[in-house]
Amino acid sequence: VPVCFLPRHGADHSLPPHRINYRANLWALKAAGARAVVAVATVGAIPDGMPPGALVLPDQVVDYTHGREATYFDGADGRVEHIEFTEPYHAAVRAALRDAAKASGVPLIDGATYAATQGPRLETRAEVDRLERDGCHIIGMTGMPEAALARELDLPYACLAVVANRAAGRGAIGLLAEIEQHLTTAIGAAQTVLLAALPRLHAALVTAA
Repeated sequence: VPVCFLPRHGADHSLPPHRINYRANLWALKAAGARAVVAVATVGAIPDGMPPGALVLPDQVVDYTHGREATYFDGADGRVEHIEFTEPYHAAVRAALRDAAKASGVPLIDGATYAATQGPRLETRAEVDRLERDGCHIIGMTGMPEAALARELDLPYACLAVVANRAAGRGAIGLLAEIEQHLTTAIGAAQTVLLAALPRLHAALVTAA
């Protein structure tokens, strides 16, 4: 199965979340022939049931970012377009990831609300309390406008979130130390799921088309 890989932070991880050119990235994937996008993202988790190292398949997103170029329809061509975004993640892509995890024996938490924050700093304890009151479960910095731009391009998109740490005020050790401690193992599990998901995505979105 042919695959495009695009490191959103740059090959040397030099781009902070608010400086990523999300519009260029999604456009490039579409132009290269991508038929679906699986966005791997490291996140902090709020609930006790999502420990560091867990994989989470979110089904909703709340956007707390600001100042990012968030649409291709910015009015420059004299028209305005609205997209349907009730369900921000594509059902078939989510199903392929869910089935791949099950077949691979990799535990996967199915269903969560992703809070997209501005970054690059991590959140305060009070901010995490607010996100929890808003109904969010995981916190990342790159989920938006990425998901919305994919929808504008009619590019099936889902997020595979890797829990790297407990959110601010929830963990017993420093956040950065916790991220270093758990990230390598969790990324390995994510890679296992991705490899198993590729033929399923190909069958669902390419062969069927």
